[in-house]
Amino acid sequence: MKTNSSILVVGSVAFDSIQTPAGKADQVLGGSGNYFSVAASFYAPVKVVGVVGEDFPKSHLEWLQARHIDVSGIKVVPGKTFHWAGSYDQNMNEAKTLTTALNVFEHFDPTLETAHQNSDYVFLGNIDPILQQKVLQQVRSPKLIAMDSMNFWITGKLEELKKTLAQVDILSINEGEAYLLSGQKNLSKAAAYIRGMGPSVVIIKRGEYGATLFTQKGIFLAPAYPVDTVTDPTGAGDSFAGAFMGYLAEAGASREMMKSDPQKFESILRRAVLAGCVMASFTVEDFSLHRLMRLEASELVQRQNSLMQMIAP
Repeated sequence: MKTNSSILVVGSVAFDSIQTPAGKADQVLGGSGNYFSVAASFYAPVKVVGVVGEDFPKSHLEWLQARHIDVSGIKVVPGKTFHWAGSYDQNMNEAKTLTTALNVFEHFDPTLETAHQNSDYVFLGNIDPILQQKVLQQVRSPKLIAMDSMNFWITGKLEELKKTLAQVDILSINEGEAYLLSGQKNLSKAAAYIRGMGPSVVIIKRGEYGATLFTQKGIFLAPAYPVDTVTDPTGAGDSFAGAFMGYLAEAGASREMMKSDPQKFESILRRAVLAGCVMASFTVEDFSLHRLMRLEASELVQRQNSLMQMIAP
């Protein structure tokens, strides 16, 4: 970690129950806020805003704090923590939701403290676009704003989602969501359409095929790092986003840099996407956050260097 620039993430802190061809895990830690913050913490200090119930382990909050993650924005309220259950078939590219119990997350109302409002970078996790807009109304002058979304909001609250998209710099979504949001069936056309909605940078995550970056400078194809065993893809996209934003923060990328030195900004973006792909490759190697929780910085650097060698001419 080489920067004091802080990243604010607003998202879910949850329990997951997961079935994959590799096995199953019940009531394990999950949620976009969890995966994002742990991944980003390898690069920059992180502040998390979310809500959990009284059943959420205090020991996990203490562990997050030990990783330079500010959990003062995670409110513990009476009730049970958000619980999602899902399963994957053999291709492991998309989860099938079995049950969703919002519990205390149903009434989540993000109110930011002063320290959160002054964050340098903001990432809006996959939450109601109305709540995403509420966060944006409270932050002061972040260097970059990025967001995630999903098909539930694309189909259910499209107009509100458009309002959020008009205010952000970067959108990170998966391939199916890009097609749904744009109405296009071609990846380049989908990205161009979405960029016209507001975000100048669009990242389309493609699972085992890596990620594709679309900017005003062109297109960059980032491969997924090949792993021997995929155990659980849950959280791979959120940890991708965490490493991506963490890298941007560490490198000092900003909206001003995008305008004044677009070539430098583009170079940082491409390396940030590769950092995201590497982080996601660790996430899928075990259930829940288990692999990230035992990940060492030296392993991360080694795998990043390995990926760079793979794509070098």
